[in-house]
Amino acid sequence: MRLVVGLVIFIHIGFCFGETGTHSNVVFDHSHSEFTQVLQKVVHKQARASRVDYVRLTQDSDGLLKYLATLSSVSERQFYLFTKPQQLAFLINAYNGYQLKLVIDHYPIKSIKDVGNFFRSPWDIEFFQLFGDDVSLNLIEHGMLREQFNEPRIHFAVNCASISCPPLQRVAFQAVQLDEQLEAATVNFLNDESVNRVDPNSSRLLVSKIFDWYGEDFDDVTGFILSKMQGVESSNQTFKLDYLDYDWGLNQLVIE
Repeated sequence: MRLVVGLVIFIHIGFCFGETGTHSNVVFDHSHSEFTQVLQKVVHKQARASRVDYVRLTQDSDGLLKYLATLSSVSERQFYLFTKPQQLAFLINAYNGYQLKLVIDHYPIKSIKDVGNFFRSPWDIEFFQLFGDDVSLNLIEHGMLREQFNEPRIHFAVNCASISCPPLQRVAFQAVQLDEQLEAATVNFLNDESVNRVDPNSSRLLVSKIFDWYGEDFDDVTGFILSKMQGVESSNQTFKLDYLDYDWGLNQLVIE
């Protein structure tokens, strides 16, 4: 695919020029304010989790579609003139925005896994354009975010539209506060006892399957988890990792 080739060609040039970002700020809104407006309307916090009002989003998708059009209008060359934080925020928001679109394109569904088939997962479907090419969510996550950035906290920022997934935030990610946003999302997820918790009786860490699937992205998985969990004394204790079942049910808002 030309996009993948382009990533390799432009990566050095883009990062060299990208520290200034002077060519991109005029034409692209790095506050991602349009996406925040969408998120504020349809994302509802529930304790440390969040749920999405897909019914409302399906009925009123103009704001989301307008925002996604601005992402698709960014050229590959322009993208690599962004700073690294701008690139990272752009890709996280693109993943989350197009994940929302994938759901409403097939709604009503009970699980994101109802999209696609046995031979192709929903995240392998090339249903949108980025940098002039047909792109899948997996390409953003694995071919760009994980491949080009040494940032394990992205796993707590991207949302796979499922109950066990780290929650979709109500504010778009922005370069100017990206580190704080990534850290807050990570700490919030690691302290949600429905998906990560300590079993003090057996010295086990019962954690999300995310740490099983993407353990290679963390230098020290157990150390990373313990450093983010609040109220855990680990200096004289050895923990064993066990992975909780992943709930692929749709993260939809249920109004009773």
